[in-house]
Amino acid sequence: MADDRFHVYDTTLRDGAQQEGLNLSVADKLAIARHLDGLGVGFIEGGWPGANPKDTEFFRRAQTELDLKHAQLAAFGATRRAGLKAADDPLVAALRESGAPVVTLVAKSHDRHVELALRTTLEENLAMVRDTVSHLVTEGQRVFLDAEHFFDGYRSNPAYALEVLRTAAEAGASVIALCDTNGGMLPDELADVVHDAVGTGARVGIHCHDDTGCAVANTLAAVRAGATHVQGCANGYGERSGNANLFTVVANLQLKRGFDLVPPQSLRDMTRIAHAITEVTNVTPNSHQPYVGMSAFAHKAGLHASAIKVDPNLYQHIDPAQVGNDMRMLVSDMAGRASVELKGRELGYELTGDQSRWLVERVKELEAKGHTFDAADASFELLLRDMVEGGNRRHFTVESWRVIVERRPGGDVVSEATVKLHAKGERIVATGEGNGPVNALDRAVRLGLEKLYPELAEVELIDFKVRILEGTHGTDAVTRVLITSSDATGEWATVGVAENVIEASWQALEQAVTYGLLRAGHSA
Repeated sequence: MADDRFHVYDTTLRDGAQQEGLNLSVADKLAIARHLDGLGVGFIEGGWPGANPKDTEFFRRAQTELDLKHAQLAAFGATRRAGLKAADDPLVAALRESGAPVVTLVAKSHDRHVELALRTTLEENLAMVRDTVSHLVTEGQRVFLDAEHFFDGYRSNPAYALEVLRTAAEAGASVIALCDTNGGMLPDELADVVHDAVGTGARVGIHCHDDTGCAVANTLAAVRAGATHVQGCANGYGERSGNANLFTVVANLQLKRGFDLVPPQSLRDMTRIAHAITEVTNVTPNSHQPYVGMSAFAHKAGLHASAIKVDPNLYQHIDPAQVGNDMRMLVSDMAGRASVELKGRELGYELTGDQSRWLVERVKELEAKGHTFDAADASFELLLRDMVEGGNRRHFTVESWRVIVERRPGGDVVSEATVKLHAKGERIVATGEGNGPVNALDRAVRLGLEKLYPELAEVELIDFKVRILEGTHGTDAVTRVLITSSDATGEWATVGVAENVIEASWQALEQAVTYGLLRAGHSA
């Protein structure tokens, strides 16, 4: 298990799951727990057993289905109800019987919340903390305490907020996490309060929300002030603006502050884990997320590229490989020769000066017409290959294509596409139906080519975006289409631009199929 001197505590399965639009099944929670254990976190908060059937089932199944190598499971719950003994409270019993070695109790530390939300006295709230913590410790569980609304409570009544900490520590709580529940704190003022809390002698942790955009900065400030337990969520998930992003916190502490939190190999797996969790949650990855986002080490400006060509560290704060990410060169109308030369090298080509100059001018010319190559790497690679290899080299040529949209009896609208192609010396005529023109074209191309190129069965169109370009309007506007495709090993994006949206779609689709065949090892 992880070193107990400093805790990395994940609360994705409980606090993160409160994000709007996020709904995790028990199977989802088990899968995410495995990914988090692979990262090497010390504690995984599984949910609130007894409060809802899903979390109760999670803890039941976790006992037989989770083989955790690094983490311990924590069950979340509240202190006993006012006027009731902890031993007699059914929700405390659910925590006791959850099978989790750790229990994290949430307790009020804001005097007004005690009186208005709990509707009890300040003295009874302290008794609830003392009784519940000591009961669970006596029963053999380790207890952490989340001091809810601590910073607002400290502002309202500092003596009482600190007394909640002392009471929990004296009752046997191992850690008291100070919660910026409303997410309204700023790093300097938060650090001052944490320093005062550490002065009580209790072991202090930190739990921050991101309503000011400072959750990660606040967490780092708390550690500097003496906190030895950090809480956060994968990818910054959570209610409202989210929680402190646990990946960013871990990477900052380990790579910038020298903390030994997770194994180096696990840190190098962080980007993969972050994206694997997005697949489980079905939340679109934030490409601009620090450290693990696709754009975290992507360079577009020509000035950057010129410096990176000399030394990559001139425009990167770390080596991306330390967190399992990659440097990417984006090619756009901002590109200079260094950008395209580095991108060419990334793709396995050493470009001459004349080639790079021609490519820069061609990219700028096409982007002026509406193409966007920083969002369509595959289209740029095809452009580069055409230049290096000479001519428009493709696996097939197009004689013609057409699409018919028909409204059938009963109200169904169906598109039918016919394509006439030439490939490997054969003339191919294929027809496909779909729920829209692009879907029909996609099916027709596949029907026509799959006998010659069976690998196309694994290629699928996964995203389709249409944009009316700036400065145009109406139904005759110039449109840009971006298509994202995938196979068994990855994704790629292609772009098409035309006044006719179907023509723009065809351009992007034709490139997508061509690039998929190149990935499968077929020479054009």
